[in-house]
Amino acid sequence: MSNLDGLGQGLGYKDKTIVVTGGASGMGEQVARILGELGAKVHIVDIQQPKVPHASFRQCDLSDFDQVRATAAGLADVGPIDFVFPCAGLPPHIKGPMYCMRVNYIGTRLFVESVLPSVRDGAGIALISSDAAMGWQKNLAQSLEMLAISDPDEAYAWCEADPTSRVRDGYTSSKEMLVIWVQNKAVELGNTRRIRLNAIGPCPTKTAFVDASKDIMTDEFIAAWPFPSLGRMATAEEQAWPLILINSPLCGAVTGSFLYTDQGFASGVFTGAISPAFMGG
Repeated sequence: MSNLDGLGQGLGYKDKTIVVTGGASGMGEQVARILGELGAKVHIVDIQQPKVPHASFRQCDLSDFDQVRATAAGLADVGPIDFVFPCAGLPPHIKGPMYCMRVNYIGTRLFVESVLPSVRDGAGIALISSDAAMGWQKNLAQSLEMLAISDPDEAYAWCEADPTSRVRDGYTSSKEMLVIWVQNKAVELGNTRRIRLNAIGPCPTKTAFVDASKDIMTDEFIAAWPFPSLGRMATAEEQAWPLILINSPLCGAVTGSFLYTDQGFASGVFTGAISPAFMGG
């Protein structure tokens, strides 16, 4: 199929089977909506009932590892799965840093790795990290220790052994772990099954997630944040599109990538155009 043919088939998503976690709200909801409009069969996994059209819904709490495994196994009924969009995530102040790590990284990784038997060779997986992970390199040595722990209960116990150092605020560390896992796992998945794995790194975006984070991201904080490309906070739809595009088969040469969708924030900090005082996510 040529690129032009792909563009004529809903960016390669028409009639494809897709799983979206976190599809009941925020960026995940917009991903599910857009993919449905592109002609895909969208299966949503979330703790809440989705409002957008969908082929099926499975209720799942990513903090419950047995439930994650059971949900992933149940998706064999809709397979083979062509694309996976793990969009579920939460801020640290909801239930604390440890819970944040448990859901954002450990539960998400477990879901993806558990659903892989139902994912076809040559598939695409694209998830949401954050520009809060832009400092992942400086914590790499410790993060690689956690990366090596594939069992979710063991990974959680590793965090519990030294939460101040290993988990920190929960959000930044969990988003860093997603970036590191994506970059590492993409090599194995590509070489063995030609499955692509990528992540995006949004800046503050207008979602219920941000609305629930007012204690951290106050109106003053958002007003002072530099938004070079839009001059304002991005919408969930504006973040959904790059996630959908990077996972499209039209981006067949792209895997193991961490794409900043942060209006130039990270690159500005890296090059001194934006003050590091704005570091956050």
